[in-house]
Amino acid sequence: MKTVKQVLQAKGNNIWSLSPDASVFDAIKLMADNNVGALLVVEEGKLVGIISERDYARKVFLRGKSSKETAVKEIMTDKVIYVRPEQTVEDCMAIMTNKRIRHLPVLENDQLVGIISIGDLVREIMAEQEYTIHLLEQYITGR
Repeated sequence: MKTVKQVLQAKGNNIWSLSPDASVFDAIKLMADNNVGALLVVEEGKLVGIISERDYARKVFLRGKSSKETAVKEIMTDKVIYVRPEQTVEDCMAIMTNKRIRHLPVLENDQLVGIISIGDLVREIMAEQEYTIHLLEQYITGR
């Protein structure tokens, strides 16, 4: 099974982030502009939280708050679950399933090096399964 580092090498290390003082409106716009479902909240170079579309839906929209007047720090998740580059795709799937989350920041020596989503992991698992099927077909047909 591949490691988080290998997944990041394949997908890239783009990290979309913003300040905890930014408005939720700016966060949603940044997510939409970059076609991502979550942003990392960074202050003075340090990961301090994560904000997702789910946070917006549950903590702003459903409560009738204004996204332009609400700061990211008011709705972000500040107890961020993260992984290290040497962890496996299988580890990440277990964490995401058990914690019911869709995004995992990747930290190496307390430095943010990327983020992986459930979609990244599903793509990786599917690619692995396709490769295994290909090898089995070759074995069966003797090619």
